[in-house]
Amino acid sequence: MLRAQFEKDLRQLHDEFHEMGETVSLSVYKAVRAFIKQDNEIAESVIQGDSKINDFEADLEKRGLEMIALQQPVTSDLRLIITVMKAVNDLERIGDHAVSISKAAIRVNNTKPIVEIQEKISDMANDVLKLLDDALHAYTEGDADEAVKIADRDERVNNYFKEIYGMCIKVMKEDSNLVEVGTDYLRVARFLERIGDYVTNICEWIVYLKTGKNVELHSSNDE
Repeated sequence: MLRAQFEKDLRQLHDEFHEMGETVSLSVYKAVRAFIKQDNEIAESVIQGDSKINDFEADLEKRGLEMIALQQPVTSDLRLIITVMKAVNDLERIGDHAVSISKAAIRVNNTKPIVEIQEKISDMANDVLKLLDDALHAYTEGDADEAVKIADRDERVNNYFKEIYGMCIKVMKEDSNLVEVGTDYLRVARFLERIGDYVTNICEWIVYLKTGKNVELHSSNDE
């Protein structure tokens, strides 16, 4: 009976982690949409919704610690619990960056968009969201090989940032009136680049979950 309850608790932990991931992914999507569309209402909804993501993190960490303390899980079960407890931190930070993008959206509201940079940021965001969604799917499937491939794709996100950085610097040098808005475009690109790094971290935890090995899939400048 005790084992059956423990396995049920493990499934709930697994399912809630995935639910948190979907909530975070939606938050990022809405934040980018708010920035591109200059929509304060959407931006505010992301900012207000961040408390739900924080609650997810606190609850998952608490239940993980309780399961370790009370159940003394075997190695494979312990890895699942540790993976969730570590990866929720990455998801929470991704949620924080969604909030930062939303705040940038509010700042640039009613300013004339720099269309070519805006389009590039939209393309970058699409890649980042696909990375996050694919990583969550790899977690659900327990697919370590796919996680490695997903992490490799983060280099494309880094290249987007370098390109957007160059575009922002160019327009700000050419027109001093664009320095403020250009800086916010640059900030948003940096937030998206950091989200890609956190997705890579999640991929590393997927590999750990399946193999028990700590690997570094991509160099990351964690905060």
